[in-house]
Amino acid sequence: MKATTLRFGEGFRVALGNRRAQAATMTLAAGDCEGGPDNRHRGADQWLFVTAGRGVAIVNGRRHALRAGTLILIERGDRHEIRNTGRTPLRTLNIYVPPAYTRSGDELPRGRAG
Repeated sequence: MKATTLRFGEGFRVALGNRRAQAATMTLAAGDCEGGPDNRHRGADQWLFVTAGRGVAIVNGRRHALRAGTLILIERGDRHEIRNTGRTPLRTLNIYVPPAYTRSGDELPRGRAG
């Protein structure tokens, strides 16, 4: 068993994982965004759960409102961007299946475990 306490600091941080899945936290300040029209995970699905704040997810050109309690699935290959549209930090817990990043936060090549 593995365990950790999540700390939602600034930016993106891999929190915990194994060869099959991975959890990461992301905090976006008011007005900030992550990703863009060319951002996609070629080898992993991303489950994004909003723990605090408000924003919008743009997935394959479609806008989806984000607020505390929202859960979305961004499937492998989906182009996506996450924007903080609120006045407070937007905090998300992200689960990647299989892992999408190294422990230091660099993107993994498709189908490679970190």
